[in-house]
Amino acid sequence: MIMMFCVLITGLAFAQDDIKKYPSCKYCGMDREKFAHSRMFVEYDDDSSEGTCSLHCMATELALHIDKSPKNILVGDFNEKKLIDVEKASWIIGGNKMGVMTKRAKWAFGKKEDAEKFKAENGGDLASFEQAIKGSYEDMYADTKMIRERRKMRKMQQKMEHK
Repeated sequence: MIMMFCVLITGLAFAQDDIKKYPSCKYCGMDREKFAHSRMFVEYDDDSSEGTCSLHCMATELALHIDKSPKNILVGDFNEKKLIDVEKASWIIGGNKMGVMTKRAKWAFGKKEDAEKFKAENGGDLASFEQAIKGSYEDMYADTKMIRERRKMRKMQQKMEHK
């Protein structure tokens, strides 16, 4: 029991250093410290790990590494920006606050009352992690299209500024 507790504490302590290990998201390049409120971290059963900026990019990570089994998935608490267990988090899907890498936002909260307060102020629906990740996969095509269009516009603006 003591050994199990030590492994858990070590894993959580390491996970809090996830921004140092993974300063930017390998899928989109976003600064994970800037997006600490939406960042995610996965540790696989082979002891490899990865950090992403958002649930959208974590869904990409999990799909691309289908032969690896996650043993721990953490997400940034929207308010406190510290990593929490995705299964224990209270999630809000939707609402009027723009999401990270998605049109339909998916936010995690360590306390259910914080999620309910956010919902009262911004709308959206209370959800589980399973519902949030399923929603991420459902939104993947539209979100990827939106990201491509934004990047195309940004490149065009940069070309115009350099002329």
